[in-house]
Amino acid sequence: MTLPLFLSAAVTQANVGQAISLDGEEGRHAVQVRRIRAGERIYISDGAGKRATCLVTEVQKRELTGRLEALIEIPEPPCKVRLIQALAKGGRDDQAIETATEFGAWEFVPWQSDRSVVNWRGKEAKGRERWEAVTRAACKQSRRSFLPRVAQVMTSAQLARWLAEQSETLTLICHESAQTGLESVPAKALSGVVNVVVGPEGGISADELEALTAAGGRAVRLTEDVLRAATAGPYAIAAIRAIRQYAGLR
Repeated sequence: MTLPLFLSAAVTQANVGQAISLDGEEGRHAVQVRRIRAGERIYISDGAGKRATCLVTEVQKRELTGRLEALIEIPEPPCKVRLIQALAKGGRDDQAIETATEFGAWEFVPWQSDRSVVNWRGKEAKGRERWEAVTRAACKQSRRSFLPRVAQVMTSAQLARWLAEQSETLTLICHESAQTGLESVPAKALSGVVNVVVGPEGGISADELEALTAAGGRAVRLTEDVLRAATAGPYAIAAIRAIRQYAGLR
């Protein structure tokens, strides 16, 4: 069975053989929820690609201490998907970023789209904290050593301006009426940072589509069916990985 993974920035400067402590919320989760005991092994990652194998030597009420037995540096993926996810009702945006984290998303941009029923105005910090908690839990569940970053929320106008500044970054706008499918994108173009834009349950408005396309975005259809806001982003990430793998790219 794969070892349970926890997150701690202390791993960044750690060396094999030294002791390391897991405290705070991570320590509480390890001891009280996962019930880790002395003699067990766990993974501890800094969320930036460095992962340690740790032998637990001491367990207290909300903290554990262990000895680092091994350290590895996991290379960054050659394709980093930045999911620009519209805020969606019913917690579907939370579902989207949870699954997208498990599928390998690199970064999330919350999008306050024209048709978003959910509104973060005045509650941006709370919304980001919730998304960060979701991605952190999903990262640990999937044993990922890269913790996705959650950017500041953007309106449609802000998003269009921001995308226009990224002329060298491929931006794919997921839209059910697009004339071409995601499979038409060359595998070699799916490298570096790739932006994937997903609208809310009501879809991307005509004005938004025009503005995002003018900013350099490319509308693509994911399937012949219409996907929900919770599934479109993860589907796109999985499809991008499949296209690259089919072409012999990592």
